[in-house]
Amino acid sequence: MMSLTPLPAWVETILKTRKYRELDIPEETIRDLLAQPEAQKLSQHEKPKWLKRKLHNIVADYLGEPDYVSATKEMDEVFSAKNENKEKDFCKKILNTHASTKERMDYLEDFYQGIFKVTGKPQSISDLACGLNPFAFPWMGLDITVQYHAYDLNSPRINFINHFFKCIHLAPLAEHRDILVNPPTEKSDVTFLFKEAHRLDQRQKGCNKILWQKINSPWLVVSLPSESLSGKHDLIEKHRKLVRDSIGESNWPITELHFGTELVFCIDKSSSKV
Repeated sequence: MMSLTPLPAWVETILKTRKYRELDIPEETIRDLLAQPEAQKLSQHEKPKWLKRKLHNIVADYLGEPDYVSATKEMDEVFSAKNENKEKDFCKKILNTHASTKERMDYLEDFYQGIFKVTGKPQSISDLACGLNPFAFPWMGLDITVQYHAYDLNSPRINFINHFFKCIHLAPLAEHRDILVNPPTEKSDVTFLFKEAHRLDQRQKGCNKILWQKINSPWLVVSLPSESLSGKHDLIEKHRKLVRDSIGESNWPITELHFGTELVFCIDKSSSKV
């Protein structure tokens, strides 16, 4: 087996900065980024700045994050009291810490009901680049026996989600993983990819097409923002094109839903249009 060349010292310096040292970003992610043609064209002087910019976009800490230490302590206190309303209030509080899930709060229950009306009620879910989506579980209307696989690059976030799963008596199936480099292989009834496909495309142009082919689910549910974070730019047609391009010749049927500022594409991978 061929041994890997050690990462340059400047990479370790970046990963040890306060912004990244707690996240435990997988080494395979760094190697994948540095192997991209764009990176290969850069000088050694230019690469550190380029990698910092890429990591900033991937980690997206500007979207918000709870304090996991204090939030875990609060979670234990809330769930030990066994008060359903307080448990939901806690989940809302966590969902509100991240821009992606905060924008969904006004239509949270309708969001999942609308999706599952198309896909059917799943007994297993794969939530890719999950962020804090799993904290919406109380509004999903799913059985406690559901197998909820969640994946994210942020290690403290994954630990936090698994702690939550244990509190609500779900199997702790959240995994610290780069879904582009190491896509999940388990079969699930529905795969979620919420508000992430456009950011994946920024990381590596065209990568969604490859990733979506590898997803082992009859249903892939992709959501994308219908406008920019500032609300100044309409993104509907741009993101419809991203979905069409990512499906390509597979020609899977799509059911499109619209909730607030979120476009949802329910993609039926089990069949193709004739």
